[in-house]
Amino acid sequence: MAQMTMIQAITDALRTELRNDPNVLVFGEDVGVNGGVFRATEGLQKEFGEERVFDTPLAESGIGGLAVGLGLQGFRPVPEIQFFGFVYEVMDSISGQLARMRYRSGGRYSAPVTIRSPFGGGVHTPEMHADSLEGLMAQQPGLKVVIPSTPYDAKGLLISSIRDNDPVIYLEHMKLYRSFRQEVPEEEYTIPLGKAEVKREGSDVTIITYGAMVHESIKAAEELEKEGHSAEVIDLRTISPIDIETIIASVEKTSRAIVVQEAQKQAGIAANVVAEINDRAILSLEAPVLRVTAPDTVFAFPQAETVWLPNYKDIIETAKKVLNF
Repeated sequence: MAQMTMIQAITDALRTELRNDPNVLVFGEDVGVNGGVFRATEGLQKEFGEERVFDTPLAESGIGGLAVGLGLQGFRPVPEIQFFGFVYEVMDSISGQLARMRYRSGGRYSAPVTIRSPFGGGVHTPEMHADSLEGLMAQQPGLKVVIPSTPYDAKGLLISSIRDNDPVIYLEHMKLYRSFRQEVPEEEYTIPLGKAEVKREGSDVTIITYGAMVHESIKAAEELEKEGHSAEVIDLRTISPIDIETIIASVEKTSRAIVVQEAQKQAGIAANVVAEINDRAILSLEAPVLRVTAPDTVFAFPQAETVWLPNYKDIIETAKKVLNF
């Protein structure tokens, strides 16, 4: 085991798959010599050469088109979109091509492409860099959407994503890149896509979340415990497909639930999770399922983002509402 930050775990996963499979290619803006904006690909070009780890022009649409073509020719492209707020430039390649490839070709072709990208607030980035746009991806059939919350999960989920024969959107919260270390196996391992994890056991209320909000939720659960409330925290890890079975099992145990996301209330995937709970477990509920989200405005400028972003205090307040319903 080694103590790794999330960024180190991501680099380790990329290195593992570049070694394991000669068809894995890593490319994007500044990912070569510079090792990417956050140094996620640092040292990989030197180790594997310019033909396997290379820079592209500053053109997301070109990166997407290249990924589509390489995927059709048997490669496993791992392109990086420098910040996910720039995803609009590559939406046709993602939604119009990659997501439909297997269906369109009657199973003759697949699109084994893993698109990596940083996102998320709390680090005072310029406009359009921190936007939580994962809901756009989760609403597109044919895509898998993965958001790790820990270094251990980041490595195992990225290896699984690269090995998957369908397109995966792999989103990395910037605030988590270097915020803490965790023991991560140096050898290769995988974590199955589409499987949530109960990060904290509880019996009174279920908190369903993903990404950086996992840590805010755990902090909230610890504070609630001091007041005699037992909160279970579920990290979705994959938000498309969602692990409904784990959610329902928890809700049937606790009879109360809240869903926490950094994205705006009208965005993200919280509303879908609430709907699934109502569809499948409404008779188990002792209170409405509530949401903790950002306001329905564009992402706040850096000076105001700490006010705009949801935090553990908001989670505690909402949890108490369902506990006291």
